[in-house]
Amino acid sequence: MTAQDSASIYKFSATGIDGNPVSLSTYKDKVLLIVNTASQCGFTPQYKGLQALSDQYANQGLVILGFPCNQFGQQEPGNSDQIQTFCEINFGVSFPLFQKIKVNGSDAHPLYQYLSKAVPGILGTEGIKWNFTKFLVDRSGKVVKRYPPTAKPEDLVKDIQALL
Repeated sequence: MTAQDSASIYKFSATGIDGNPVSLSTYKDKVLLIVNTASQCGFTPQYKGLQALSDQYANQGLVILGFPCNQFGQQEPGNSDQIQTFCEINFGVSFPLFQKIKVNGSDAHPLYQYLSKAVPGILGTEGIKWNFTKFLVDRSGKVVKRYPPTAKPEDLVKDIQALL
């Protein structure tokens, strides 16, 4: 691992929605938007906007990574098959989804422990406040910005374009 990798998300891996391990180094040289998602949340319609971003910018190097999470109001109760089917049928999601993870607490996924520390939220808080918190990562794997759940995917276009 190079010094650059140790300060990037590329040292992490996660389990894809299909159960297979995925190294985040797979996404080297891509701009990433990492989002904790849920199927029964008031922000769930953001899947549509996330898919629109993916459709518009994938060929320029943007990859959206969706991490379902059931920590907020039990709003992601399904298993991986149910989550994937819901996302495909209701929002046409084709960007990579992963198996359900925790984003807060001592058993939070290591990627989210890293993201939360790399770019703290309001007043320096590290914890994820709710579903659809978003992290923008540049082509070198550096976390550059954190967005609250209320930030709509279309509101991120200018920042995404700047990194592409």
